[in-house]
Amino acid sequence: MALLRILALLLALTVSELHCLPWFINVSESQGPGTILQSFSFNCTSHMPTLQLVHVQPPTTFFNPPSLTRWQGIYVGTVTLSSSARLDALSVNHYKLQLRFTCGNHVMEGPLSVNVRRDPGHSACAGRFASPAGEIIQVLETVTPGARLYTLLLPGLEVQRAQINIISAQDPPYFPGPFSINGQGWLLVPSQGLKGQAEKVFQLQILVTFGQNRSCLGMLKVKVLPVPSSLISFLKQASNITILEDLPPGGKVVQVRARGFDVRYEILSPVPCPLFSIGRADGVIRTTAPLELAQAPGAAVTRLRVKAHERLRPWASVELELTVNVRSVNRWPPRCLPAMLVTQIPETTPVGTVLNTFTCADPDSPGSILDYQLQFHSPPGSASLCLRDRVLEVNATLDCDARGACFQHAASILVLDGGQPLMTTEVPVLVMVTPVNEFSPACVPHKFRIREDAGPHTLLGSVVGMDKDYPHNNIEYYISGGPTIFSVDRLSGEVHLLGSLDYELQTLYRLNVLLIDHGQDQDPTHHRSGSCTITIEVEDVNDHAPECQPPFQELTIYALLGHSVEVTKVSCWVPQEPQRLAFSYSIVGGNSQNRFSLQGATLVYNNILLGPLWPEQFYTYELLIRVADAGPSIPHLSTTATVSVHLIPWSASTVATRTHRSTVPSVMTPLLVTDTEAFWQPEPWLVQMHQTPSKPTQALLLNGIQGTEESIQGFMEAPRMEMSQAPSSVDLSLQHFDGRAQDSRESPFSQTTLHLGPLSLLTPSQRLLLPPGIHYLLFP
Repeated sequence: MALLRILALLLALTVSELHCLPWFINVSESQGPGTILQSFSFNCTSHMPTLQLVHVQPPTTFFNPPSLTRWQGIYVGTVTLSSSARLDALSVNHYKLQLRFTCGNHVMEGPLSVNVRRDPGHSACAGRFASPAGEIIQVLETVTPGARLYTLLLPGLEVQRAQINIISAQDPPYFPGPFSINGQGWLLVPSQGLKGQAEKVFQLQILVTFGQNRSCLGMLKVKVLPVPSSLISFLKQASNITILEDLPPGGKVVQVRARGFDVRYEILSPVPCPLFSIGRADGVIRTTAPLELAQAPGAAVTRLRVKAHERLRPWASVELELTVNVRSVNRWPPRCLPAMLVTQIPETTPVGTVLNTFTCADPDSPGSILDYQLQFHSPPGSASLCLRDRVLEVNATLDCDARGACFQHAASILVLDGGQPLMTTEVPVLVMVTPVNEFSPACVPHKFRIREDAGPHTLLGSVVGMDKDYPHNNIEYYISGGPTIFSVDRLSGEVHLLGSLDYELQTLYRLNVLLIDHGQDQDPTHHRSGSCTITIEVEDVNDHAPECQPPFQELTIYALLGHSVEVTKVSCWVPQEPQRLAFSYSIVGGNSQNRFSLQGATLVYNNILLGPLWPEQFYTYELLIRVADAGPSIPHLSTTATVSVHLIPWSASTVATRTHRSTVPSVMTPLLVTDTEAFWQPEPWLVQMHQTPSKPTQALLLNGIQGTEESIQGFMEAPRMEMSQAPSSVDLSLQHFDGRAQDSRESPFSQTTLHLGPLSLLTPSQRLLLPPGIHYLLFP
């Protein structure tokens, strides 16, 4: 049947690897030693394969090492139960077997899960207790009445609440009294004791009942031993012994001695004793394994129960209890993970951030408490980091925004154990704080002023950006949109003029200056930006002179004695700046007799003040009028308008006078003509015609006039005028004064015209001084 099962498994599990792992199998608790749990096949053609049972959880000896056999070129592995297997689903219902298959350099591992199922008809009695010979118990006849002789150990005894009864007869006189066994499986000495029952063997048949229809039988044999006739005892011995853990295997721990004949020694407990052994003849206790407390923490304290008995009479014995304490030897410093810490954190790391948790252990004393100390190397005394127990944390705000503030924190964690001598381990720590671009650059809005006549590349000023990140003010400047006649230096922030300005076209510019920082973050591509508005005001520069329309005027007026005549109004403006209306006007040429004045832009002929004698013929004045702008802008530019005034004096006869104004327009300017008609009939004046005096006579006249200048004022020399300039409308043959004295010889070099004041202003002596040959105009 087992062969058929193996063949079926071969057909289903012909695989080359453990790719079918994990396996799950179910087995009944009634299965005994030698039961095949699982079989599987492998292909391994080039090497000799192996199949190992690595470990079992929970640990047990119920499973044999797997076997591996070759059948028709295929290796078949089998897992079976061992001879000590006693499966009990109530105690352990699941086992996990870790298998390892090796084929040359190819190693595969996989688990095999074994589920133990309950079997209601399975008997729990096993071992010597269930064998026909039964379990043999030896006890001295001096045993204490009611003492526990034996404990029946059966799987699920307490869980299943089994009933245990002694069903064999215990009738006297062979039995001194009945033995008893309780539900926990404890076999108790009869209440009468066993005194006098030496060499007797009491057979006890015990029935164990598990619920309904489940029970098993077992046998216990109690052999009573006599009290030894000779006295055997241990010599005085210290019960507590301390040794060092570095005592090598075979090292002597202590020697115990007992009085008696041919005494033999043995360790009663613990059994087995993995760490110590005792010489049967000499009683020397020695170590049998290394006492490394790190690997075997249970070796720290071991309680030994040593028995000494005579070789020929083993019942003549005595027991001694010893406590062996193993003290650790501080040979190794603590070992830590990590052994070195190198990390970097941004400057914005919050306080309390855990950088690392150090895990350290003392190989000499695992689980012992270690002392951790943080020591700073650079910068010394830094409070940026702290160590809380084994945890390294950020202790203070990290800041890289000041010169030299972004540190590399070099420190070490000093780990100390509590052994003797004191052993330490130093864990180097290097924490690099990296800068973070936290703040955006900013600048204050600013206003610049620039003259409109400023040339290209003129410096207006600088945009001053501010950035709190270190290095401070590491900023580049750009103009975001806006006019192209301005530029900003990328590094310095200086604002320059690139083109020309015109106040009349645009007086105000606004530039949006973009600020971008750089070199302030661990990531070179991480930038922040800001902006501000720069206002540029263009200062007006007087670069356009006024223009007058018309630029030249020619006018004819008739002078009326004692009256002022408005000649014309000069009309000027700046075409490029029509809003500029303030101008200053002044006569800068041609006003030789100061007869003309300006009232604002109006040219006025003044004939109120007394002056020289009136000319007999008309006279032309070429007046140059300077027109300058009078605003705050500098420089003040000006232009000159020309006004030609033909002055026609009054006539002795009654004539209708006409003031004729004509203009000479500029190109494409309409002609403006203004006619003013007036009627005036003055009183007739006497005109005397004389020969022109000689030069000495003229000098005499002038000297006489100068000598009496306090009485005669306002004598002025009239300008000469050619006869051809006289208007044709004036008849020179008429005996009317025309304001001009004419030499009788018609010589252009001897003509002299004197304007005299009223005759009443001349004294008689002054009148005698008037030279003959001159035409005089005498006022009544």
